[in-house]
Amino acid sequence: MSKNISAVKKNQISLRNKYRNKSYKSAIKTLTKKYILSLHNEFSLNKIQDYILQLSVIYKKIDKAISKGVLHKNNGARKKSILAKSMKSLISQNVSKI
Repeated sequence: MSKNISAVKKNQISLRNKYRNKSYKSAIKTLTKKYILSLHNEFSLNKIQDYILQLSVIYKKIDKAISKGVLHKNNGARKKSILAKSMKSLISQNVSKI
């Protein structure tokens, strides 16, 4: 490893950013998995408001990661689209059963 002070500091900053980015990405993945599992396991039309609230929390987390530069805006849009599509498909399936 270099003994140059600026190189050492740059390495420390890159490690700090790496861990920060990893925590954002991990939180988004965890929330997404929990949301999709909850949709598939116990979906009911009575809980639509709860699902929308969960979706908004995930959207907020994704938007925060985009603004911090952790995710590219197209990547964030793709993640949000997948979430919205999964909710919409389950709602349409359950409405058609009624």
